[in-house]
Amino acid sequence: MFGNLFEEEEEEGFSSLSSKGRVVKGVDEPPPPRGKSNLCGIKNQGGTCYLNSLLQTLLFTPEFREALFSLGQEELGRLEDKDKPEAKVRVIPLELQRLFARLLLVDQQSASTADLTDSFGWNSSEGTNQHDVQELNRILFSALEHSLVDTSGSAFIHRLYHGTIVNSIVCKECGNVSQRQEDFLDLTVCVCGVLSLEEALWNMFVEEELFEGNNLYRCAQCDRLVTAAKSAKLRKLPPFMTVSLLRFSFDFAKFERYKETGRYTFPLSINLRPFCEPTDAEDSDYSYELFSVIIHKGGCYGGHYHAYIRDIDELGQWEPPVHEPKLQEDDPLSILMAIISQVLKELVLLDQLGQKLMDKIGSSWSKKFRKQYGPIGKFLQSHSDVFMLVSNGTRVALKANLPSPDQHNEPPTGSHWFDLNDSTVTSIRESDIEKQFQGKESAYMLFYRKTQLHRPAEARNNPQYKVPTHLVQRAQEENVKLQEMREKCEATNNTVELCLHLASSYRLENGALQPVGKEPSENPALSFDRRKTVGDLRLAIYQMQELWEGDMALTVAKSLPAGLHLYNTLTDDNISLNSAGIYNNTDLFVWNGRDVSNLELSVRDAGVRLMTTLTLCPGSSPRASQVRLFFFFFFYLKSSIKPFSTCSCIKTMFFSQCLKAMLEAVGLDGSCWHLRKLDWCEEVGEPLMDEVIIMNDIISIFYVL
Repeated sequence: MFGNLFEEEEEEGFSSLSSKGRVVKGVDEPPPPRGKSNLCGIKNQGGTCYLNSLLQTLLFTPEFREALFSLGQEELGRLEDKDKPEAKVRVIPLELQRLFARLLLVDQQSASTADLTDSFGWNSSEGTNQHDVQELNRILFSALEHSLVDTSGSAFIHRLYHGTIVNSIVCKECGNVSQRQEDFLDLTVCVCGVLSLEEALWNMFVEEELFEGNNLYRCAQCDRLVTAAKSAKLRKLPPFMTVSLLRFSFDFAKFERYKETGRYTFPLSINLRPFCEPTDAEDSDYSYELFSVIIHKGGCYGGHYHAYIRDIDELGQWEPPVHEPKLQEDDPLSILMAIISQVLKELVLLDQLGQKLMDKIGSSWSKKFRKQYGPIGKFLQSHSDVFMLVSNGTRVALKANLPSPDQHNEPPTGSHWFDLNDSTVTSIRESDIEKQFQGKESAYMLFYRKTQLHRPAEARNNPQYKVPTHLVQRAQEENVKLQEMREKCEATNNTVELCLHLASSYRLENGALQPVGKEPSENPALSFDRRKTVGDLRLAIYQMQELWEGDMALTVAKSLPAGLHLYNTLTDDNISLNSAGIYNNTDLFVWNGRDVSNLELSVRDAGVRLMTTLTLCPGSSPRASQVRLFFFFFFYLKSSIKPFSTCSCIKTMFFSQCLKAMLEAVGLDGSCWHLRKLDWCEEVGEPLMDEVIIMNDIISIFYVL
């Protein structure tokens, strides 16, 4: 019956595949859960976007889905029996019931229509060529009506969607009226040369066509050619009015098809009384409100369909749509906010923020903004109303409850509009519908419902309303399986392998941690869920090391040729390993936090703190009364002097004396030099102005300028 109905010009990013050749994810990868809207999309099999748009429209027509759900298995049969020769199984309505139940109740981002399209005869060789959503609407309803013959639902399509038009010809000579009534499933209205739906309906049902001159009408009563007037009126209005817009026309001059993209408006509510036969009915009998717009994007030979749909029963979670502003590359505030906002539920390490900035705009902070705004750390601090620095200033996040540009424009409570675009469902505003009045992406089918159709209170926010019990149970069982799959997959994806370096296996030698013995012992490994906290990890290691006594400190480490290099110590037991920056194959040094192998000089006493950088340097370490300084020369590109040098100074020296020692170490003289400290990300900081400050108070790395 459906033939190759589902053939459609491929859209970029999709490929047309048969149902047997569909691309699916790995067996072990569960489908993602529903998004923020809490509504389920429909997978595109390669060219079924127009089918998806129509199915979603029918799903969000509560009266249609409830009429479908009212048909029991005693009338339709059971899908499990469809291969039995003696069984009469009405496959199409049964598959449609299952699909609707899954769309309503199963927690997944999108559902498949493969079983439904197979019931249509997806691989059938019969049929016609290219179809569109307007033709699909007629064919699908015809297939349903045919499948429901001799059931209690045999007339529900006709009851919900069919109306009648009466065509009249009035003889101007004798006044005889000749009438012919015709049934319609949808109204097909002209777009070419018309500015609005109301104008098109006026031309169809109010304007009269005159038969005169050389185009006379033969009156049966006068028995001759006479002047007459032809007109049409709506006689019976259905509960749901479907309007098909004739967007595609034929240019006889160029002999080719084209799409009408000019502005064509349609109202959110409409009264059809002016277009109907005169009656004594109330105005409310003629009043309709828009609830779905199927949109076509593309040209007359192919494209893509999606639907704007009003959630009548308020089954979804509507949120004000956030329209991301165009990134202004000269505004560091908006850029940093955009970068941090994309890292959901995470703090951003400041040393990673610079790289993310480079990835975003292709330039570093120093090159792009430092001259005007200063160091990035100071910039973040100066905007404390937007940014929040935590963990001793090593991490940054956006402050909660920042004002949103959409907060002042939230619509009133009640049913809202969503854009259902294959697997994706997003909130939209009612005003967004106006964007579909014109253009290559514009409205193609309109669905109106009578305003007299009121929904019962128990249907509100209740996706199980009127769904058969066996389908609810089936959906619940599927949700349990999906949850088990996701938990298993999450546990697998979040399990990290950690390499533990126990302090008892190391000794401190020449300022570096070296394994005890010539052949290092094998370090214990630990598989751990990175969603758990640092405290959970510490407890797990305690349980592994039954003989451990006293405090336990965990410090991120890295094995280098010179020895084990220590980084930051995990001090906050309440944050997750993921937030702490612990990933797969991370090395952790496990010790008491005070000393290694009972040596007096402990790593902590040596200054290892959160985000401390350790450097392996040549030569012996300075005496207790000395401090070793590292300094870079700003002009080294044009000089034979090495760009990086060191020298030892007495801690109680004034920094003016230390500057002199630095210059002597590299053979320079003069008084045109000054010192600047380097910050944690090696950016040149503020100059040191106080010449009598003691070096012990400013131990750091310096630039000599």
